[in-house]
Amino acid sequence: MITNIRLQNFRSYKDASFEFDPGVNVIVGPNASGKTNLLEAILLITRGKSYRVKDADLIFCDDPWARIDADLGSHHRTVKLELDNNHLQKSFIIEDQTTARLTAIKQIPTILFEPNDLLMLHSSPELRRSFLDELIEQTDASYGKLLSQYKRTLLQRNRLLKNGSPDSIRQLFVWDIRLSELAAQVVSSRLGMIDKINQQASQIYASLANQATKLTATYSTTLPLDNYATSFLKKLEKDQPLDIIRGFTAAGPHREDVVFSLDGQPIAISASRGESRTALLSLKIIELKIVEAIRKERPILLLDDVFSELDGARRKALTEYMKDYQTFITTTDADVVMKSLSQKHHIIATDA
Repeated sequence: MITNIRLQNFRSYKDASFEFDPGVNVIVGPNASGKTNLLEAILLITRGKSYRVKDADLIFCDDPWARIDADLGSHHRTVKLELDNNHLQKSFIIEDQTTARLTAIKQIPTILFEPNDLLMLHSSPELRRSFLDELIEQTDASYGKLLSQYKRTLLQRNRLLKNGSPDSIRQLFVWDIRLSELAAQVVSSRLGMIDKINQQASQIYASLANQATKLTATYSTTLPLDNYATSFLKKLEKDQPLDIIRGFTAAGPHREDVVFSLDGQPIAISASRGESRTALLSLKIIELKIVEAIRKERPILLLDDVFSELDGARRKALTEYMKDYQTFITTTDADVVMKSLSQKHHIIATDA
């Protein structure tokens, strides 16, 4: 739980402080008044990264540094961003210990629900992969490192493909073996999380929609899942001539998809606007529940202007689920939010 925060040279804030309630905090203000920037600061202090921009863009105007200080009940933590000759240094100070990044164990579980999430079910597979990967990262301390290793290995293979020299081609086999091993671990983790999602999905969707509809997630790949590493290695060898022409690796976990369906029909193809929003709301609630169950602590919930995208029934349903969590809601229209809230809430006006 965050009790207060101070922002210095951060985004649109030169120097501003805010106090928070343990329950619902409604952040009200016109567009471009700093509402989302405040959520971004909370995410940076709890999970160590922005969800919108690069770290260098978090610093106010042409200032050389930015700083966030926050009290989180049991401890105080600080984030520093410092520019030196166009080189950015980011550091975290927690209980007088300084580190360059927040390890998974130091992160505070935080769930973000923002307008771009509404694109997830109908947009590119990248958004659905990101949803799944970020959920796994919040519940498995080793997954972020695994994903980074996979991406680095993939990058090295792509460099060899683009080079195309005989020596580069000879090196591919070693990298193919490593890539297939890491890929199998990534896919195994994704399948495990999909299983957890499916254990709750239909029940939560039915409670929101007030009808018995089966919501399911399925991992989409052309490779057999029972022997993924071997199958992927064979495909890399088979597709090597085409990959050399393309200059990149066309198959693997970085290209695969997660298909969400209602009663067996893919949402991206057949769901109505209302059904899609109910499905997405269900997935965010599932994310909240899974993170809480595995981390053994209640996550902080960030809702960035999503109330305006939901109808009255879905707003009410969301407020029922969020009543047990510290929640931050941004809005340009306080009345839209207030009509849905039955619990005590704290109003924060932004004027950055």
